[in-house]
Amino acid sequence: MYEMIAFYLFSALTIGLFLITVMSKNVLYAMTSLAAGMVLISGFFFILGADFLGVVQLIVYVGAIMALYSFAMMFFDATKDIKEKNTNPALVFVLGGLSALALVLMFAAPIYNESIQALYPMHEGVGNAQDVGIVLFTKYLIPFEVAAVMLLVAMIAGIILAGKKMDQSLTKDTSVDDEILTQKDEK
Repeated sequence: MYEMIAFYLFSALTIGLFLITVMSKNVLYAMTSLAAGMVLISGFFFILGADFLGVVQLIVYVGAIMALYSFAMMFFDATKDIKEKNTNPALVFVLGGLSALALVLMFAAPIYNESIQALYPMHEGVGNAQDVGIVLFTKYLIPFEVAAVMLLVAMIAGIILAGKKMDQSLTKDTSVDDEILTQKDEK
């Protein structure tokens, strides 16, 4: 019961946040809603009992979005168009209170309800990360290795492409040295 409520709440919030991401004209609003949407996606993993995947989602994707957020703040003057209009502070208070109440209920429901069971229970004496590792390196070994090779190829291709742009370096360009020498001779 509580899992279903949490799922539908997370689904509605995630869809709403990603709609804000797509439709927002302000870069900072789009990045903030994208990061919040990624946090809510990790909530789906926690609801399903996949704690390891939820933490990986938080670290990898939300961390990447935060790096993107910081670059967006550095390169764009996104705060010039922001004019906040808070016409009804009571509405903000009520919505904030309801959001806080919903979060407390979502986190307290599994504590007080004993009927919530995982579909695939963990093995005794083995943690969630170890369970993922056992499945990953036995049943899914070949796809895991293929993904590792593809990431290695992508990394090497990125290095090669970056190296091609660096072929015309200022340190190897002798015309710059000649120009500096002629300026010294003129003095």
